[in-house]
Amino acid sequence: MENGARHPPGTALARLFADESRLGEAVSFSLPGGAPLFLAGEAADQLYWVRSGRLAAYEPHAGGQRFLGLIRPGEPTGEISLVAGTNHRASVIALRDSEILALPRDELLAATQTDPHLMAELARLVARRMRENPDESLAGYPSVFGFIGITDGVDARRLAERVADLIRHMGYRAVAVGIEAQSLPTEWFSNVENAHDFVFYATEVDEKAWRGFVVRQADHLFRVALAKYPPPAPPRAPEGMAANAQKPADLVLVHPRDCHTPTGGPGWFAAFHPDRIFHLRRAHVHDADRLARIVTGSAVGLVLSGGAARAYAHVGAIKVLRERRIPIDFVAGASMGAIIAAGVAMNWDEAELDRRLRKAFVTSSPVADIAFPLVSLSRGSLMRARLAEHFGDRDICDLWTPFFCVSSNLTTGGYKLHRQGLLREALAASAALPGVLPPVVQGDDVLVDGAIMNNFPADLLHAMNPGPIVGVDVTRGRSIDAHDVAPASLWRWLRSGDWRKGPPIVSLLMRAATMGTAQGIAVSRSASDVLILPMVDHIEIRDWRAYDEAVAAGEQATRETLDKLDRRVVDLRRRPLRATGAIAGAAAEQTERAW
Repeated sequence: MENGARHPPGTALARLFADESRLGEAVSFSLPGGAPLFLAGEAADQLYWVRSGRLAAYEPHAGGQRFLGLIRPGEPTGEISLVAGTNHRASVIALRDSEILALPRDELLAATQTDPHLMAELARLVARRMRENPDESLAGYPSVFGFIGITDGVDARRLAERVADLIRHMGYRAVAVGIEAQSLPTEWFSNVENAHDFVFYATEVDEKAWRGFVVRQADHLFRVALAKYPPPAPPRAPEGMAANAQKPADLVLVHPRDCHTPTGGPGWFAAFHPDRIFHLRRAHVHDADRLARIVTGSAVGLVLSGGAARAYAHVGAIKVLRERRIPIDFVAGASMGAIIAAGVAMNWDEAELDRRLRKAFVTSSPVADIAFPLVSLSRGSLMRARLAEHFGDRDICDLWTPFFCVSSNLTTGGYKLHRQGLLREALAASAALPGVLPPVVQGDDVLVDGAIMNNFPADLLHAMNPGPIVGVDVTRGRSIDAHDVAPASLWRWLRSGDWRKGPPIVSLLMRAATMGTAQGIAVSRSASDVLILPMVDHIEIRDWRAYDEAVAAGEQATRETLDKLDRRVVDLRRRPLRATGAIAGAAAEQTERAW
C-alpha cells in the first residue's frame, strides 16, 4: 500500500529530504485539507515526503473507496508505483492542510547514485509494504473525527460527547471538543490529539468559522442531521475544504426516540452520497453504541451466503449471535442469504424472523408457479409477491442496520452492489437464479442471482466495515449426485411428492450458480474473522420444508465456532491503545488545563 511508516531521522530517506542541497528540482507546496495528492490510475513520476499535516490512502473497491492507512509527517508516499514504473493503484488525500515535498523520479534516481543506502532502503520499503496487510496495521486508522451538524436542532456536540463517553468506558482516552476551543493556539490541538486515542471535534450548523476548522482537522467526518428535514442543497465543495475534496464522510440521521421506522434516507443519500448512512433515535440508550464500535474497530459485520433452502441455517446462526449478545452493526448477503440479512436489517426479532420466513418460504415453495420455460421455469410472481408482503416499500437507505446485497449483472459481466433503492427489488435481483426465476431488468441492465459472481461477499463487507467480520457460508458439501439426476418415471416423481421441490433441473441450476471456484471461495472466506460452516450436506438445496433441520445445523455450528475463540468477537480487530502511560496522562492534564 502507498501509505507510510514513520522514518527515523537517521534513515537514508530522512537524510535525503533533510538536505535541501541534494534535492535539485524538488518542489515544496501546500495541500489543502480534502485535496488529492494523487488519484488511483494516475502516472507515478514523483516521490512525496510529508513535512506536516496528515494524509490517507484509499484504493478503489466495491464501487467506493477502501481505507488503507494514514501518512503522517516524516513519512514518504508514492514509492511503490514510482519504483515499479506503474500508475498509482491507490489515491492519497489530504485529511488536513499539509506541507508536501515532491521529488521527481529522475532526481531520486540521481540521488541513489551518490548514496548506495538509498536504493537499498527503497527496495526494503517497497517489499515490506507489498507484503503488509493493511488490516493488520490498526494503529494507522483515523483517530480524529468531526461531528458536523447540518440541520438546526441536531446537537452534534451532545452526540460526540456520548460517543466519547462510551469509548472511555472501553478503556480509551477520548475527548469531545466544541467551539470553546476555537481561539486556542495550534499547539493545543496537537497536544490534545497526541494525548488521546480519539478526539471528536463537534460543530453546529451556525458555527461557520469553527465548522471549517473541524472539517479540515478531522480524519473522518460524521455529518449529523434531523431526518425530518429535507436535505439542504449540498455545497459545491464540502465545508472548509478544497473544490476537489474527497475526505471520507458518513451521514447520521437522527429520529425521535419513539421512531419505529426510519425515513428520509433516500433523499439524504442522493444529496450527499455518504460512504455509509446510520439512523439513530434521539436519547436512545443503545443507538450511539454502533458509532463507538465503528470508531474503535469493534463494529461487527455479518455476511450470509446464498444456498437456497440450506440458507435457513443462517437463522440458527443469528439466534446464537443474539443469545451471546454479539452486536450486528452491518449485514450483507447474496441470494437467500440476502433475504435473511434484510430481515436482520429490518430489526426483526427472532420470533418475527422465524414467522415471516416460514410464511414466505416453508409453507409452500416460492418457485412453485411453474411457467413454460421461455426465460425461466417459474414466472417469479410468487417470489415477488412474498418479498412485497414482507418488505413492503422500504428503501435500503431506511434500514436500522446498514445493509447491502449483491446481484450479478449479465449486461456488464460484473456484480452490482445494492446500497440504495427499493429493498424488495434488490432482493428479487439478488435471488433471481437463472433458469429458475426470471431476471430483474433495471434500465439497460439485466440482473440475476448474486451467487453467480459473489455468493459470499465478505470481502465487500470488509471494505465497508474494517471491524471483525462474522461469515456464515452454506456453500459446502454434497449438493447433488448421480442419483439425484438419474432418469425416473414422471408418475413416480409425482406420487413421491418431490414435485413440490421443483424438477431436478432446479437443483442442477442452483448448484451451478452457487458452487463458485475454489480460489473465489477462498478469497471470500479469508475476509472473515469468524467463519461458520454449518453442516448442511444432508439438506437438499431445493427442499424448502427442511427449515428446522437447517436452523439446528446453523445453531450447532455457530456455538462450536464461537466456543473456540480465545477472545470476544468485538475485540478481534479492536484498535490498540495509542495514548498510554504517565506521559499521555500528563499531556492530557496539560491540555485540559489549557482549555
